[in-house]
Amino acid sequence: MDGERIVLGSGYLYIDEFDSKTKTIPTNEEIEKDENLLGLIQGGAEIAYKPSYYEAKDDMGKVSKSILTEEESTMKSGIMTWCGKTLEKLCETARVTEDTTNKIRTVKIGGVGNATGKKYVIHFVHKDEVDGDIRVTIVGNNQAGFSFAFAKDKETVIDVEFKAAPQDKEGTLILYEEEMVDTTTTSAGASNTGA
Repeated sequence: MDGERIVLGSGYLYIDEFDSKTKTIPTNEEIEKDENLLGLIQGGAEIAYKPSYYEAKDDMGKVSKSILTEEESTMKSGIMTWCGKTLEKLCETARVTEDTTNKIRTVKIGGVGNATGKKYVIHFVHKDEVDGDIRVTIVGNNQAGFSFAFAKDKETVIDVEFKAAPQDKEGTLILYEEEMVDTTTTSAGASNTGA
């Protein structure tokens, strides 16, 4: 029986350029490749959805009506394993050049005229062999900027926040997929129904 699950642990964060002409989200098999791994993450991932409503009501509080006026969704994470090429996917003004002779990668960041306008498919995968995998996909880009610190006693993690854009004609901001598995018994034979 498919039931409620307890979600424990982090996952993997993949990124690939979004084709704005076809507006097609890649299949899980297409995007979940090593070359699309943004980096191993620290601190998990956080997906947020925030609706805004307009409420009209009379002065006496006897009648009211509200309507949904806008929606916003973000995905936040901390990228722990990264290189200069990672920054190109986190900043639309970043330009990467590589000098293979001297083995130097140079990243230039900034200059509004260098903005590419690119959107990306950002795909988070939480693996769970017992309850089934969960996948969350958005289309957007990092609009919150980034910072990284080089400290003597801590790893350098880039905290990013991707802002979701509509990914289809329906205006979908978040695509959430979960595997539906039989949760009446676990591999140990214990009940896993949440009761």
